[in-house]
Amino acid sequence: MSEVRTRSSPAPAEPDPLARALLRWFDREERPLPWRRDRSPYRVWVAEVLLQQTRVAQAIPYYERFVREFPTVRALAAAPRDRVLKAWQGAGYYARARHLHAAARLVVRRYAGRIPGSVEELERLPGVGPYIARAIASLAFDVPEVALEANGLRVAARWTRESRRPDGPAARRRLEGALRAHLPLGSAGRFNEALMELGETVCLPSAPDCARCPVTRWCRAFRELDDPGSIPPPRRRPARPHHRAAVVVLHRRGRWLVQRRPLEELLGGLWEFPGGRIERGETPEAAARRELAEETGLRAGPLTPRGVVRHAYSHFTVELHVFEGPVAGSARRPLGPYRRWVRPDEIETLPLPKATEKIVARLAAGRASPD
Repeated sequence: MSEVRTRSSPAPAEPDPLARALLRWFDREERPLPWRRDRSPYRVWVAEVLLQQTRVAQAIPYYERFVREFPTVRALAAAPRDRVLKAWQGAGYYARARHLHAAARLVVRRYAGRIPGSVEELERLPGVGPYIARAIASLAFDVPEVALEANGLRVAARWTRESRRPDGPAARRRLEGALRAHLPLGSAGRFNEALMELGETVCLPSAPDCARCPVTRWCRAFRELDDPGSIPPPRRRPARPHHRAAVVVLHRRGRWLVQRRPLEELLGGLWEFPGGRIERGETPEAAARRELAEETGLRAGPLTPRGVVRHAYSHFTVELHVFEGPVAGSARRPLGPYRRWVRPDEIETLPLPKATEKIVARLAAGRASPD
């Protein structure tokens, strides 16, 4: 990599050789991604929020569905939370959608629906951290900022032969300073996007395709190491915990009982059937009855096993023992705002966790329906 200027050094007026090579490559290889057709601040924002924890190929259908449902920041702000979460369903990490929704309402209230262009104002919005703020500012407003996500961090770490994990604070500051020395005025957004594209398609995590890379001339990992892919050093990932739980599909007068998960918890705001963890020494049915009573105050009549649903989330795996049965007694206990009785066809309109989707599909396949 060429000589690194300090963070306070001004960005070069003309792209230096590294930036020119990277931008020429991007001119040829840029993928026709849907968010590149419309670089309005709102579309850039939605895309960056999705891409924060979702790979490009997976994010495309969710992005297209979301902006079709909410084409403007005002449309998003005006929508009820359940509709927003339903449009996000399947993309995971639902706090992203809740924060995006809250931030859209703040943009309408505070900025009359115009998304601010400065990093400082963007970072005041819910869910907008340093990376997303800099990505929006550079890609939508061409503010001369370095925006470093996982792909960009990996590429920069190989260029500079960074010895530490690039996502650590000290390493990130060094990498930002190194890239700032190459950031071209008037093309900051395109430089950042090209950097991400290179990391997504060529400078891959474990097997970088150096033969296709346009900037190996400036890459210390390529010049000095037998295996450029050894940077960054691997992170030891703990084994995902496994949970066993029991779920009750309680029915009454042709409807199922569902409840909304607390907003501050995992999958917050989504709807599911009552249930919870199976304790040591407890049978699944006993756990199902206990959890139902503890959560809702209701009791079930005879319960029919409906099999076991398994699902792997990003940080844990779960197996859900599913039971179905009628409510016992009159069921006149007030449900409150977080529970409701819904028809089987109505549940499809609610935002559901993936495991609950699987339960509903299993019930439909087995032609299980309420009395």
